[in-house]
Amino acid sequence: MKVLLTGAHGQLGRCFQDRLPAGWQILATDSDSLDITDAIQVARAVEEFQPDLIVNAAAYTAVDKAESNVELATLINVAGPENLARAAIAVKARFIHVSTDYVFDGASPIPYTETDTPHPLGVYGSTKLDGEIAVLRVCPQAIIIRTAWVFSEYGSNFVKTMLRLSRERASLSVVDDQQGCPTYAGDIALAIIQLYSQHAVGGIYHFCGDRQVTWREFTDEIIATAVRLNLIDRRPAVTSISTDQYPTAAKRPRFSTLSCDKIARYGIRPSDWAEALNTYMTKIA
Repeated sequence: MKVLLTGAHGQLGRCFQDRLPAGWQILATDSDSLDITDAIQVARAVEEFQPDLIVNAAAYTAVDKAESNVELATLINVAGPENLARAAIAVKARFIHVSTDYVFDGASPIPYTETDTPHPLGVYGSTKLDGEIAVLRVCPQAIIIRTAWVFSEYGSNFVKTMLRLSRERASLSVVDDQQGCPTYAGDIALAIIQLYSQHAVGGIYHFCGDRQVTWREFTDEIIATAVRLNLIDRRPAVTSISTDQYPTAAKRPRFSTLSCDKIARYGIRPSDWAEALNTYMTKIA
């Protein structure tokens, strides 16, 4: 069993490598070792390695910077996945591509399903949606996993930011009118492995955390866990603010909860993010 992984140094990429099943051989690549926007380089690498599975965990994820870096975001989020999909077809490999809740506008009152019509609010979401379309056009049997609010022990993420700010400041102001489901990257990695191992039908699948919260509520849980584990000396005061009070270059969806009913058919349960948060913070404690 051979798997070619892109985005090897990101949150998902590193968690995927940590959970690699015994007997799986991996070629873990990053932007320095494999430029996914270069179709010839991708085709050559895939032809030489002959993977059974290609997992694309690479993406341009700087949501605000994407608004002014449209060309680069498009290359990485659209051309890159399409190149990998074409290469997968050429060697008869399965292709699993990771996408985002940002393909939706957040106007739904109920969790989004895979059949709901996307309507991204910004460049990041638009390029990720265009990437999905390009992948399925080239490789209809590909699997696309949409996820949201990713955190882990690796890289930069909301959990790490809140821990740092809790040590530095006596008070924090956190957005309390955006809702979503935090998702542990290690659980996304396991979902990818399970979908491949169970020969899942191609198409789009949603996978996220098991409990919906606002950013403020997520912060409260992070701080409570940090206090219990003595990761911070004191509990900062947390004030709720609105999205309008925290302006950003890109608009965020107000509601990002994804329905995980489809992926549950393969026995894959939503990520227990509170347990994952506790396990991660216990480890660093």
